[in-house]
Amino acid sequence: MQGMDAGLATSAVATTTFPWLSLIVLLPALGALLMPLLPGTDDQPSPWPRNFALAVLLIDLVLMMVVFATEFDPSLSGLQLVERVSWVPAIGLEWSLGVDGLSAPLVVLSGLVTFLSVAASWSIQKKSRLYFALLLVQASAQGLVFLSQDFLLFFLAWELELVPVYLLIAVWGGQNRQYAATKFILYTALASLLILLSGLALALSGDQFTLNISDLTARSAGGSFGLLCYLGFLVGFGVKLPMFPLHTWLPDAHGEANAPVSMLLAGVLLKMGGYALLRFNVQMLPEAHLTLAPALVILGIVNIVYGALNAFAQDNVKRRIACSSVSHMGFVLLGIGAVDALGISGAMLQMVSHGLIAAAMFFVTGVFYERTKTLSIPNMGGLAKALPITFAFFLASSLASLALPGMSGFISEITIFLGITSQDAFTSLFRSITVILAAIGLVLTPIYLLSMCRRVFFGPRIPALASVVDMKPRELVIGLSLLVPTLVIGIWPRIAMDLYESSTNALSQQLGEHGVVALIQHLPLG
Repeated sequence: MQGMDAGLATSAVATTTFPWLSLIVLLPALGALLMPLLPGTDDQPSPWPRNFALAVLLIDLVLMMVVFATEFDPSLSGLQLVERVSWVPAIGLEWSLGVDGLSAPLVVLSGLVTFLSVAASWSIQKKSRLYFALLLVQASAQGLVFLSQDFLLFFLAWELELVPVYLLIAVWGGQNRQYAATKFILYTALASLLILLSGLALALSGDQFTLNISDLTARSAGGSFGLLCYLGFLVGFGVKLPMFPLHTWLPDAHGEANAPVSMLLAGVLLKMGGYALLRFNVQMLPEAHLTLAPALVILGIVNIVYGALNAFAQDNVKRRIACSSVSHMGFVLLGIGAVDALGISGAMLQMVSHGLIAAAMFFVTGVFYERTKTLSIPNMGGLAKALPITFAFFLASSLASLALPGMSGFISEITIFLGITSQDAFTSLFRSITVILAAIGLVLTPIYLLSMCRRVFFGPRIPALASVVDMKPRELVIGLSLLVPTLVIGIWPRIAMDLYESSTNALSQQLGEHGVVALIQHLPLG
């Protein structure tokens, strides 16, 4: 077993002479530092902050794509482009970055969604320099979460990204923004305490104190200690995922946040929880994961069914989509709990797919909110005639969300189903019940999404909408930038799967070897 773990740890030899990853992470933060120097006040708003943020994030996105296309080899399962610089030697803190198949797709997703969120913030006038500076800081923090290879650095980035989101909801949110922002920060801050305690416990558990994630992975802590650390991580990361019953902050946050911030929340922040579960719970604590995998499957099923049922009770468009996100992230838990390569691969694809689809849905919701000034489903109707292009985009994103064949959601969810059904470690009864209950969630999804489409876009027409204009070219480009990739992945899934498949296969192999070792240890030998 040690051989496998050591292999994973020592495969991190693909270093680079130029700090590409540091540049990707720090460029938006540098842009945020320069933001106060730009012209513009509250009395005289200027387009400079918006245009500058767009330029910085576009350069960053192009840089990501070029670096990963030329310097990153997806056929390798280990870390690549590794950068390690001692930062605070007294506490063992390193500026340690690296990328593998688990992080590369999510870094690009983060860059794309953040750039489009800034493009969607075209009409922001209030405190515009602060607003766009916060989005740039958020972009840096997100990238650092996915690329950190030092636990303390990861934790600092995890905490840092909470601050911009809190302020973006609290300052630019709706009527109950203070309540939603406070609830968000309380949930996530308390969860962070569990993450910190579990991580430090692992760092102190070996012969030598280390915060390096590869070294912690090689230890593979087991027994009751491993289970306790696993549960600490599960609750901590489960809040961000979000996992039932730790999800209640999400509908409130989405209900009050403006559309661009909702795009970030659904498109990137929820994926941090899924990524962290794979990186820490599965990769670092394989023995505990094998023990608790059935519990994760059950939690995933609860997420799927509860999120779908809860969506029916929502009369606010954004709150209904938020409950839909809870349901869809249940499939990520299901895939991670399936343990095998297919399940983990499906979980990765579901994160990428849902990131694009949810961001598209919240963006289109923001488009018609700007025209109608309401998100109340009972107060809407007849929008299809006034806003036909907006209707087409919302319908397309809804069809993608309900896993229509030909869309990315279908591929990811069917892969997770196959992962569950092919897992021989589960009993036939357990697999059957899991598939049936997950299928119920799938059936409920088109009902609550299409009924929302019918109520919002058809029925009696709102007289005040007689003169509203449909989607502008800028909005069309943003919408297409999110929906086209879902179609491409749906038709040609290998374009996404090739990026992470080597890493998910290696992770599955690691779990398999731990399972064999655990079986041998329990055999009545001698």
